[in-house]
Amino acid sequence: MAKEFSRTQRVAQQLQKELAVILQREIKDPRIGMTTISSVEVSRDMGYAKVYVTFFTVGEQTPEGSLEVLREMAPYIRSLLGKQIRLRVTPELTFIYDQSLTEGMRISNLVTNAVRDDNERRVDEGDAQEGEDK
Repeated sequence: MAKEFSRTQRVAQQLQKELAVILQREIKDPRIGMTTISSVEVSRDMGYAKVYVTFFTVGEQTPEGSLEVLREMAPYIRSLLGKQIRLRVTPELTFIYDQSLTEGMRISNLVTNAVRDDNERRVDEGDAQEGEDK
């Protein structure tokens, strides 16, 4: 049996796709860098949408600065979105910085460092035991 999704989930998926295309093709502001839409949550009445974004920033760009630019451009992006999708009301967009990618990379680095340190300790202990055996 096919998996059923609620209308809000389907609208959220469509918004995510359309916003990604809009940010890639229509928005040419260098202050936002490369932006990825992580996810979109739509309210039950579909009047509001929380858009979670991550940024690949270069140089002096900061995620906070890029997020502020997106927030300023939200009405314009909403108008472009309204031309692309067929909804009675185009949701009001709220851009939120998604830290899950950054946090995931930080945790991955911590695990990698812990494994490396553990391996180094194991090698050092092995060398110490070989020296005692002689």
